[in-house]
Amino acid sequence: MILHTENTNNKVKSGLYIVATPIGNLSDITIRALDVLKKSDYILCEDTRISKNLLDRYEIKSKLISNHKFNEKKNLLKIIGILKSNYIVSLISDAGTPSVSDPGAILINECLANKIDIFPIPGASAVSTAVSISGFSERYFFYGFFPEKSNKLKDDFEKLSNLESCIIFFISPRKFNKSVKDIKHHFAGRKILICREMTKFYEEHIRTDIDVLEPFKSEPKGELTIVISERRKKKNLSIILNESDKSNIQKMIKKLSIKDITDLISQNSNVPKKEIYNYCLKLKNEK
Repeated sequence: MILHTENTNNKVKSGLYIVATPIGNLSDITIRALDVLKKSDYILCEDTRISKNLLDRYEIKSKLISNHKFNEKKNLLKIIGILKSNYIVSLISDAGTPSVSDPGAILINECLANKIDIFPIPGASAVSTAVSISGFSERYFFYGFFPEKSNKLKDDFEKLSNLESCIIFFISPRKFNKSVKDIKHHFAGRKILICREMTKFYEEHIRTDIDVLEPFKSEPKGELTIVISERRKKKNLSIILNESDKSNIQKMIKKLSIKDITDLISQNSNVPKKEIYNYCLKLKNEK
């Protein structure tokens, strides 16, 4: 990989910058992120009160615009107008990387439609931070926040439980407590890592087996990042038919098709379908 260094004058071009900010510890911000934020004409903040804690610490005096999920559509014309006037605009969220389960996608797509340059400024992410300490598979699926409707969540759990990777969720402690029963049902046999207050003073990592998972007795503050381990592959205990399976096949061979018998036997057996099919075929040919 060839790394391209910045220009000697360290010039920041006009356009929209997607700037990752710390997820807790304010020291976890990159030098480049600070440089871009200081040179920004405007900074779009999810909550200006929260962002000022970071910006004041690093003496960043750029103009702030409140930009959250309730007003981002209303702000579009104004912000696009600013960007078309060749200003430098940065988008930050309360914590982590913007547009990853945070506002940003609507503005980004509008910038693309208007051919406005977009620059990613990478940094802290609760997703990669949690995965890095999980000890689970490096292959992961990021789901984001749990949906409001429990039926939607159950449907999604059913699909997610079949993925051959670990899965990351964002969730409030209250909703986690309500979802423990469904988590245990769909992800039995797996492990779970529950991360709370990551990178902060009271940082906590809870590791346990999902089969013994219990709700919090007293709900902790803040959002949780949870990582569920990858699905364990079932070992083929036997690759040949046992006498019981053969006996059942012999009883069904005159009543059902080979395909139906193969499907029925395979539901309760680790024997490959091809092995079952070939045995059925052998019985058919002997008659």
